[in-house]
Amino acid sequence: MKNKWKMGFLILLGIDLLFAIIILSLVMAPSKDIEREIAKHPVGEHVSFHVKSNKYDLNKLINHYLDEEAADSPIHYRVVLADEVELYGKISIFSEEINMKLTFKPKALKNGDLVLRQESMSLGDLPLPNSYVLKFISENYKLPKGVQIRPKDELVYVNMQQLKLKSDLKIKAEQFDLKNDNIAFTILVPVK
Repeated sequence: MKNKWKMGFLILLGIDLLFAIIILSLVMAPSKDIEREIAKHPVGEHVSFHVKSNKYDLNKLINHYLDEEAADSPIHYRVVLADEVELYGKISIFSEEINMKLTFKPKALKNGDLVLRQESMSLGDLPLPNSYVLKFISENYKLPKGVQIRPKDELVYVNMQQLKLKSDLKIKAEQFDLKNDNIAFTILVPVK
């Protein structure tokens, strides 16, 4: 009788060990679905977030950025987003400060950059030729990195990814329709 109990105990112990090994192997094995999902979405250098904004909030952000980046520039200017991009500033001429206004029509490019095509320019109430004023500004005033003035083309090219932002964020312009207040960006956050 002792042999039957001993044999039964060993069979039960063997079944328990087999059951434990099977459960542990199932728990420890990685899920094939997770491996496939990770393989579909390789880790890159940036994670993207899509942001929709409005003129009011973007006005605050642009002018804050300009205050920081162009603080030591002799020309002080601010940007107002209305139906067009309006740039207001003061230029010192013969020890007098004269108001300046430039208006631009914005366009988001497929590569995420922004082009501001100059519509008009005035110094005080006097309208001036666009290319002359853009050339004067590009030669005499410090602009943030990533902003290029092209006087011959009468435009300002904003390389959005060269703009220096905190935490090495990058921005791409997706839509920039001021008349319908439809402004959208992709923000790229570094993960490496």
